[in-house]
Amino acid sequence: MSVIRLGDEAPNFIAQTSEGELNFHDWLGESWGILFSHPADYTPVCTTELGTVAKYKNEFEKRNVKTIALSVDGLSSHKGWIKDINETQDTTVDFPIIADENKKISALYDMIHPNADNNLTVRSVFIIDPNKKVKLIIVYPASTGRNFEELLRVIDSLQLTAYHKVATPANWKNGDDCVIVPAVSDEQIPDLFPKGHKEVKPYLRTTPQPNL
Repeated sequence: MSVIRLGDEAPNFIAQTSEGELNFHDWLGESWGILFSHPADYTPVCTTELGTVAKYKNEFEKRNVKTIALSVDGLSSHKGWIKDINETQDTTVDFPIIADENKKISALYDMIHPNADNNLTVRSVFIIDPNKKVKLIIVYPASTGRNFEELLRVIDSLQLTAYHKVATPANWKNGDDCVIVPAVSDEQIPDLFPKGHKEVKPYLRTTPQPNL
């Protein structure tokens, strides 16, 4: 199994998907990406998750994010399952689902945890930036569905902090005040943060979100 850590380059692969063969890095292009795995096709929690991703299409597009799912079942199974998802979730799945029957990509991304299950993938999430660097990893057990509102919140934070010298505090959401990173001196603040700032402690300085 591979070990992938934050800041690593997301491993590239060529895969058969519900939307044809793709080269992962080429498919990402200049976009951010979310790669997320599912234990198996025709499972109830996964059905709700894929339907939710489809319904959030506009939110991901606003953030320049492409989504791609993975399951260890084959293409014919994927295509039948997509029909069920569209029917039961009242949506249209229009993003690729990887067919990983030989589990090569699952192994490449360490998606199979033997103490959980020897054959099925756990619910892994990888957020990848346009430079193909892994920016976030979350792993859920097979029994727990993901919160895609939280993933949107995290993407907002990652994209904000990638381009401005701020961090986001606990429970932050888009529009809230941010924390000025310690590397910024007090003398630099007026130029970097013309909206002003508040000093709670010398190491804890807040400012209105700079990209709004």
